[in-house]
Amino acid sequence: MGIPALESLTSANTRRALAGTRMPATTATGAPLRTAFLYFPNGAIQDAWWPTVDGSEITLNRTMKPLQSVKDKFQILAGLDDIAANPGRDGGGEHARANSTFLTGVRIKKTNGADFRAAVSADQIMAQQIGLQAPFRSLEMTCDVVLNVGSCDTDYACVYQHNLAWSSPTTPLTPEVNPRHMFERLFGAGTAKERARNLAIRRQQKASILDFLKSERTDLALDASARDKEKLEQYYTGVRDIEQRIATAEASRSRRSQPSIETPEGIPDDFEEYIRLMYDMLVVAFETDSTRVVTFMITGDGNNRPFPELGIDDGHHHLTHHGGREDFIEKVRQIDAWYVVQLAYFIQKMEATEDIDGNSLLHNSQIVYGSGCADGNRHSHTNLPILLAGNGGGTLKPGRFVDCSGVPLCNLYLSMMDRISSSSAPLSFGDSTGRLNDL
Repeated sequence: MGIPALESLTSANTRRALAGTRMPATTATGAPLRTAFLYFPNGAIQDAWWPTVDGSEITLNRTMKPLQSVKDKFQILAGLDDIAANPGRDGGGEHARANSTFLTGVRIKKTNGADFRAAVSADQIMAQQIGLQAPFRSLEMTCDVVLNVGSCDTDYACVYQHNLAWSSPTTPLTPEVNPRHMFERLFGAGTAKERARNLAIRRQQKASILDFLKSERTDLALDASARDKEKLEQYYTGVRDIEQRIATAEASRSRRSQPSIETPEGIPDDFEEYIRLMYDMLVVAFETDSTRVVTFMITGDGNNRPFPELGIDDGHHHLTHHGGREDFIEKVRQIDAWYVVQLAYFIQKMEATEDIDGNSLLHNSQIVYGSGCADGNRHSHTNLPILLAGNGGGTLKPGRFVDCSGVPLCNLYLSMMDRISSSSAPLSFGDSTGRLNDL
């Protein structure tokens, strides 16, 4: 079971040494530098997304209002484009292209067969830069169904629309959809078979992983400082909360009649709880330094789920093709803001979680939140809705609006790669034309 970084286990000399050598993906203090890419589907209603800017004063618009309490923790980046997602000679398939070019920046091969081809994604370039400093090079997550066979969007293979991360042009990294499986990856020990056996024992004993490791926790506390003991108790409380919420989701499903296709355990019925549970997993993965790179495709582009929690029975994708209908536009505005409410939950939790150097996890992170579509009605891919949260360990300047004036989105990724390791960052990436210097 991973534990958060503790001052008792890291001497001041070690931290100074780390800060001096500046290993890849570390901050000036020696703390880990984390990177996450959070993808929301179908673009955003423009008139509710962009803020009002008067000099240095930024007034958040309706969609971003849920972020008001953390307004100084992110930058709003305008003028970033994903030209590779444009139709060109390939015609339809906007959602497949939006999804699969968002982190690759290259034109994908139009095919509905197994001969699909994209490129290595930005997150995987960063994972290569970091190497083996964490147990997992990267983690991939989603709250959407995963389809890697068949045709999904105008003769584009489903694999394009259901994956963000690519370790090679022909190898997508399938995201984990099940919170239980993600929990076992982060907190289990040994091989997959051993983790499954330990899970079966815990279920039989109705024991939490914290009870399963009671003696180890006691031994750890003996060497912990008072501050670390408090930090551990907060961490254990969070882990138990995640476990209980997964168990509740499993119990809820077991009491209901099941469809002909088996529904994975651990997936809450409530979509908000589902997303927040996955965000909690992301926080814990960063807190325990289990990984330093995460992609979270909340849902793939073109997702058409309704939002009964908002009183909206129409599908999201259907509504984005509003054709100017104000009632449709208003519903999409509500959905856009709902996704940002979940983002606010995550950012607040990252800010409230202390890192090894006394800063917050958010301070020591660079987190992109965005979509590969700008205007879902027009299927446009210029001036994408993009936020960059975190301080990057002190190298980023949040709390601003930045007009990037129509440059490739990949320019942002190059600048993020520089923060991981300027010596190992590529000279170019995807369709980049340079770097974003004012971040």
